Amino acid sequence: MALGATLSVALVGMVGHVVEVEAHLAAALPAFTLVGLPDASLAESRDRVRAAVASCGLTWPNRRVTVNLSPATLPKSGSGFDLAIAVATLAGAGVVDLPRVRGVVHLGELGLDGRLRPVRGILPAVAAAVAAGHPDVVVPEASVAEASLVPGARVRGARTLAAVLAAHGAPVEVPDVPAAPAEPVAARVSAFDPDLSDVVGQDEARLCLEVAAAGSHHLLMVGPPGTGKTMLAARLPGILPDLVEDEAVEVTAIHSVAGTFDPGGGLLRRPPYEDPHHTATPASVIGGGSGVPRPGAASRAHRGVLFLDEAPEFTTAVLQTLRQPLEHGELVLHRAAGTARYPAQFQLVLAANPCPCGMAVGKGLDCTCRPEQRRRYLGKLSGPLLDRVDLQVELQPSRATDRTGDSSDQVARRVAAARAAQAERFAGLPWRTCAQVPGAWLRERLGPDRALVADLDRAVDRGTLSRRGADRVLRVAWTLADLAGRTAPGRSDVGRALALRTRGRGA
Repeated sequence: MALGATLSVALVGMVGHVVEVEAHLAAALPAFTLVGLPDASLAESRDRVRAAVASCGLTWPNRRVTVNLSPATLPKSGSGFDLAIAVATLAGAGVVDLPRVRGVVHLGELGLDGRLRPVRGILPAVAAAVAAGHPDVVVPEASVAEASLVPGARVRGARTLAAVLAAHGAPVEVPDVPAAPAEPVAARVSAFDPDLSDVVGQDEARLCLEVAAAGSHHLLMVGPPGTGKTMLAARLPGILPDLVEDEAVEVTAIHSVAGTFDPGGGLLRRPPYEDPHHTATPASVIGGGSGVPRPGAASRAHRGVLFLDEAPEFTTAVLQTLRQPLEHGELVLHRAAGTARYPAQFQLVLAANPCPCGMAVGKGLDCTCRPEQRRRYLGKLSGPLLDRVDLQVELQPSRATDRTGDSSDQVARRVAAARAAQAERFAGLPWRTCAQVPGAWLRERLGPDRALVADLDRAVDRGTLSRRGADRVLRVAWTLADLAGRTAPGRSDVGRALALRTRGRGA
């Protein structure tokens, strides 16, 4: 009997768990058994590992091999355990030195020719290993740049299983083969950065965009086709400040798990922008898939912008599932194979036409939609969803006399100044922007003068605003004060915030 062991990492959502990979070699009829709740792709590793070992010129142990992934009650998925299984098995067979591999984390998929192939989620996996006190990590050569982004990690890259075994003292010849390429990442290619100066007119919508950026508020734009709704939404990331260090690591980890991260550019420092098509399924927007669910567009937009163009055309299932992340900043996905939690603290931007045909402008003389069609169309944006949207603006067609406004750089400087004021106000508190602050905290800072919120109280009494909506109006009022350089909002700020939320109905 012989026993070999090494380490790997299992990801459940964004949480990494260090897994001990044990290989027991018994003098019995040759067999290979893998236990510890593996999924289908992991269960197939026995064939990949056996072929990879043979490709290194080594003989597979002629014994009964039992590989256990501990803790056995934790679901494991993916092919990233291949390398650890091979190393643990050969350590049990005496090919490599057991003390040298026991405390090392091995991550990577094995090809039948023995080459190491990169896998998704290297960044959060290495971060979990370092946090657990295991800084020595072996990864495929194509994943070295990504793994090295984790502070404190001692990363070694390898092209083949033979190279890993030789580094651990095995008497094998290391072939000179090219490294397995990283999984291609679909990059968003743009010849230029969209600038706010491209938008003609729409002063109120531009103000809403600036307020949204300054306070991380959600935004709804309603207007006929061609009024600039999509242009404005695409320019919101350009006026947002860069991500701070911990935000950049968090966002990069999500994109690593999703397979949309290119490590060649380092950590993602700019807020992400996701704009799924209205035919997207709930799984693609919210997250899903077989086994442990993968992050969707809502999680990939974490710390950035999620734009739903033609929002009423999205299915009700997609729109209603956005309520959880809007309220709590994370998505909890329950599946038979386990529960995954993904951060989803994004800025939601919705764009909609005033009616199905889009021509209900002014008196709607050119509109061909019946009244019930209009109600049914905008009714897809339910009250509970809109109650969580801080800013709502109606866009009108541009006129020939309209002019362009400030550029993105000019607006970004004002946004940065407002964010700096909020950072100073919330220093030592768990919030960074006005949109995250509880309404009770903001009300306490307004003082006892009820005249300040008289307009707000009247809107609540009339039923045009909920209590949640009133708190959100206060958050916008504080953001308006920050943009104006004031230390606290006045009654005019509260009135303006109310008008921006209700499209003028409750002002």
